[in-house]
Amino acid sequence: QVQLVESGGGLVQAGGSLRVSCTASRSISTAYMAWYRQAPGKQRELVASISPGGGTYYADSARGRFTISRDNAKNTVFLQMNSLKPEDTAVYYCKASPPMAPVSWGQGTQVTVSS
Repeated sequence: QVQLVESGGGLVQAGGSLRVSCTASRSISTAYMAWYRQAPGKQRELVASISPGGGTYYADSARGRFTISRDNAKNTVFLQMNSLKPEDTAVYYCKASPPMAPVSWGQGTQVTVSS
């Protein structure tokens, strides 16, 4: 099972930007990768996903402000977040869905947006 480590979270003011990264322990070139988030008292929700071929999907809340990308040579997926809002405050989790293999989750990285 691939191990995932998120990084890049932190505290930012509303309107600011942040980029979180997810680095895998081995190749993710054939895996669907996704970012989820979970705010206190709420269910975990999908933010964005990217296919092995680079096709992307965004939740309505992220579309136009967030960009998901991948660097297969570095086994890393990124989530660039712009125009951040206080309601974006959450723990952000990376998920890998490799073909014919178990799904993996990272431990999460905290993103806090102050108003």
